[in-house]
Amino acid sequence: MAEPKNRVLILGSAPAAMAAREWSRTPFTHIVAINNAWRIRPDWDFMIHPEDFPEDNRPDALLQGQSIVEARDYVPLQNRFGGFVYAGGTMAFTAGYWALAALKPAVLAYFGCDMIYPNSGQTHFYGTGAADPLRADVTLRSLEAKSARLGLFGAAQGCRVVRLSQGDSRLVYPSVTPDTLMSSGLPSTKGMRSVLQVEASLNYFVPSGRYWDHEDQFDAARIDQLDRQWLQAYRLSALENVA
Repeated sequence: MAEPKNRVLILGSAPAAMAAREWSRTPFTHIVAINNAWRIRPDWDFMIHPEDFPEDNRPDALLQGQSIVEARDYVPLQNRFGGFVYAGGTMAFTAGYWALAALKPAVLAYFGCDMIYPNSGQTHFYGTGAADPLRADVTLRSLEAKSARLGLFGAAQGCRVVRLSQGDSRLVYPSVTPDTLMSSGLPSTKGMRSVLQVEASLNYFVPSGRYWDHEDQFDAARIDQLDRQWLQAYRLSALENVA
């Protein structure tokens, strides 16, 4: 298998995401803008959004080389990684899994996706919005665990999953800068097999991606246990890196 080379920026809509407007394009081969983040800078390659994203908030026109990624594009790819119940039903994680499958990067770098929201005032760069990860959702009971899972799936295909922010984050990834994208170690994936066996035994797989239509079939306590296992697997891999 050829060594991955793509360096992907996944851009979200946190207020701090506006700093990316001033960044050089050079460190990144691709920019994936989630929802309204396409407004932050014009040189994005992919804009990804859920089915219910308002038409009025979508770009009026695309520049050469730009594409919009919709549910029909990302659902089949995310299903390769076990589907939405295990991955976490919010676009930050969906964008990550889509990028892993479609772009096969060496680095997946998140910015503006820390999912830390103030109790009042501006929640997004465009003002106040509905914080999707904060909704009551059986797949989002531990954002940290869902980020750990994505990080390990990235490592399994030679991709470092990192964040470009400092300070608090619900993402468990190491913090880097655009100039040090490759500075973090690649996590060990040894702990994945046993957790994936648990996922397979639960069989919480919904091919359509519309897991909310089947939510009464999922045991929240079992998902909590699964989340703890993913976090432990990721944290053990980080300790191995230090050692």
